[in-house]
Amino acid sequence: MNVITESPLLDELLEGYRQPLADDYDAYRNHCMRVFNFCTALAGESGATENKIIIAAVFHDLGIWTEKTFDYLQPSQLLARRYLEESFNASWCKEIEAMIGEHHKLTRYQANPSWLVEAFRKADRIDLSGGLLRYRLKDDFVSDVLDAFPNAGFHALLAQLMLKRLKSHPLSPLPMVKW
Repeated sequence: MNVITESPLLDELLEGYRQPLADDYDAYRNHCMRVFNFCTALAGESGATENKIIIAAVFHDLGIWTEKTFDYLQPSQLLARRYLEESFNASWCKEIEAMIGEHHKLTRYQANPSWLVEAFRKADRIDLSGGLLRYRLKDDFVSDVLDAFPNAGFHALLAQLMLKRLKSHPLSPLPMVKW
């Protein structure tokens, strides 16, 4: 499997959020591209599959910036739904909302095995772990993706947001995590 280094759709969608992302634009874009690559490799490639993964990748954490919250799953889902309805892909809403809403689920997603939710959840975990988790992906591929899209401070930013949330919501520091 080769690393996919460009995605016009991903760049087009992210461009609309350059202002709220501000200095975090490159870090978030790289995170999206890493998740996209890992998910595509786990799920297998096809045109519709790739577009679903790109859309989910772009919107999955975006609520952090658009709503300035660490409780971002629902705002991110709403952004994705709005885009899908406007682009006439509303039939994808439930699957992509599940991909976003379950991407921090600690246990396996089983509700609809034909959807891309489980592959997306694993892809995000591969990136979150810095490649320590790899599932069935080859070591060289994971390393190549990580090299192609540098972290650029993304994980440090998440750690800062988590600490801020812990101070303000000590009983709910990670509202996006699900069983």
